[in-house]
Amino acid sequence: MTNSYILAIDQGTSSTKTLLFDAEGRVVARASEPLKTNYFGDGYVEQVPDEIFRNVLTSVGKCIGTFAAEGGDLKAINACGISNQRETFIVWDESGEPLHNAVVWQCKRSIGVCERLKAEGLEETIQAKTGLFIDPYFSGSKLIWLNENDEKVRQAIDAGKAYFGTVDTWLLYKLTNGKCYLTDYTNASRTLFFNLKTLSWDQELLATFGLSKLNLPEPKPSSAYFGESNFNGLFDHSIPITSLIGDSHAAAFGEGCFSPGTAKATLGTGCSIIMNIGEAVTTSNHGMVTTICWSTEERVDYALEGVIVTCGATIEWLKNTLELFAESRETETMATAVTDNGGVYIIPAFSGLGAPHWQMSRKASISGLTFGSTKNHIVRAALESIPYQIKDVIVAMEQDTGISLEELMVNGGISANKFVLQFLADLLGKSVVNKGMPDVSAQGAAYLAGLKAGIYKDLAYLSSINLTKEEVNPGAGQEKVAIDYAGWQAVIN
Repeated sequence: MTNSYILAIDQGTSSTKTLLFDAEGRVVARASEPLKTNYFGDGYVEQVPDEIFRNVLTSVGKCIGTFAAEGGDLKAINACGISNQRETFIVWDESGEPLHNAVVWQCKRSIGVCERLKAEGLEETIQAKTGLFIDPYFSGSKLIWLNENDEKVRQAIDAGKAYFGTVDTWLLYKLTNGKCYLTDYTNASRTLFFNLKTLSWDQELLATFGLSKLNLPEPKPSSAYFGESNFNGLFDHSIPITSLIGDSHAAAFGEGCFSPGTAKATLGTGCSIIMNIGEAVTTSNHGMVTTICWSTEERVDYALEGVIVTCGATIEWLKNTLELFAESRETETMATAVTDNGGVYIIPAFSGLGAPHWQMSRKASISGLTFGSTKNHIVRAALESIPYQIKDVIVAMEQDTGISLEELMVNGGISANKFVLQFLADLLGKSVVNKGMPDVSAQGAAYLAGLKAGIYKDLAYLSSINLTKEEVNPGAGQEKVAIDYAGWQAVIN
């Protein structure tokens, strides 16, 4: 099937990226379309469900338009894979009309709900069943909040007429004109509703949450047949959708995390560090969540994950709110313009702190400022906060598994910043590997879709392609970075 192509859609928080991959795993076309997010109130974050769908169609249209303009044959596109921002969810009615805006993963409205669930002694049960902590980051607590605070949503749930879905499910539903109501194990595993051991919705938890009458999509492996679509007429033939997967899990697959002990860090708006732990569920004692890594119809791999809530979002805040620079790429030069951070540390708890601290009510702070501090020190401190948080997570993972990582694979927008990668290598004392693929989540979705469609033979074949990589090794700065990290620990603890 050398003339077959795979359409890969990565629906993210700030944009939708669409790529076309060929049978050798090469990118032959790509496009991106920005997506608006609404921030308001005390930590409320929402998106408009129909805008998400339109955003996807626009992005797909741009990508295939470029492909066709260069002589590509749209009829040779034979499969589609979708990766998506996780935890963000939509609730809609029987006619497909949203009952509320999409509640984004960053939203903190359910802090009170989480505190109540903890007070009721549910944390141990929830972690044992779902692998997750009680936290606003995960979808379930925010849906409980909607059920208790939005009359329209509550009435629909009570009547059995409310349909819940993460972004993958919403897109599939819209793309198939309401015919297909499905999700994959990775997205399901981020909701607080999914039992990791049975790979099914946990009815006991749903009853405890007062959500027994909620309609939930059928969960399937990430690489499976989910339906087909002509993308609202963008194609004159229907394309099988053969993978759905959460973006961080897709990145782990795209990076080749096929065996226990392999790990990746996605440096995006937030940061997800995922380590494959194999076929058995392992509960973390050090602040990690247990989740599905990825799955095919033949196997399910589990993972430990450390979720860092704010990564690239800190840099965006410095750019958009404080206006310290015009373009994010300027930060590398600004950071290296000073010899160190000048004693300045930024704790980027804009939406609380994630793993391994899990202090979701904590606010962001800047410490160590003096009259000698410049904007370069502040920018450097912001960039340094990314490796510091990753180090915190890696240490916890090593304690949980007893496995010392040999190297860390990185991807995402911040992975283009050479200062961050060198600082990270020095801090970890380990090689940091960057394959230079900016859209590895889309790549993972494409690989999984291609496996199901028969375009890619097996995991061994996927391991044999796209071997280009840049390796950043620890350098002379290790001793100084270790001292700086001690300063970070003093500030954050």
